[in-house]
Amino acid sequence: MTPKILSATVVAFFLVASAAPAQTAPAPANTLKDMFAELNRCMSGVRLAKGTDVTVQFMLNRRGGLIGKPRITHGHWTGDDADRKASAASIAQGFDRCLPVKISDALGAAIAGQLMTYRMRGAREDKV
Repeated sequence: MTPKILSATVVAFFLVASAAPAQTAPAPANTLKDMFAELNRCMSGVRLAKGTDVTVQFMLNRRGGLIGKPRITHGHWTGDDADRKASAASIAQGFDRCLPVKISDALGAAIAGQLMTYRMRGAREDKV
């Protein structure tokens, strides 16, 4: 390789490397507040029918993965049957997409096997 080609290659490499945004993985959650903030961020894609209110119970293992299946303990479903099924499917997909959540070893040891609840609400209905 000639010196001109070599220097052009090096310059091109550094331009591409500096233009690419640095992708840093978020730090694992070390508190319940941090863990639920991450779940809220991830579950924001869950679409519920307007006025729907659902509470889900679940347990996590020490690595932030799901133990068993989430269980709906309260549900105020709105809309027709298709809306309710779409909301339930969206909740299930949200848990599949968001878990396991990244948690620290200390938090994992503290919450492993403990029952947790998570409440989701659709957009509120307009009151007249």
